[in-house]
Amino acid sequence: MALNKNKDLKKYYSISEVAEQFGVAESLLRYWEKEFPNIAPRKSGRNVRQYTTEDIEEVRVVYNLLKVRGMKIAAARETLRKNKRGAMDSSDIISRLQSVRSELMEIRKELGDL
Repeated sequence: MALNKNKDLKKYYSISEVAEQFGVAESLLRYWEKEFPNIAPRKSGRNVRQYTTEDIEEVRVVYNLLKVRGMKIAAARETLRKNKRGAMDSSDIISRLQSVRSELMEIRKELGDL
């Protein structure tokens, strides 16, 4: 779920790019926008959503609460209301751990090829 290094230079990401990054449907991202006011991508003249890296971080927090931790929407909303900083820190830690895990898997694969 880490952003591609080449894409870090982009200012805006399409809804399809964000959906692909998290492995969810575009319709789910649109639904989350309605349920979580903190997810508010910019919309162009033709109502095309344009996500910034900050928007993607908001999606990451919601994704972590709903998909990784298995919370219901109401519980996730309440968690964000009561302790948004804690939820964001937790999301960041999980993201880093997933990154470390994938690096370790690659190292294991390379060692297995020896």
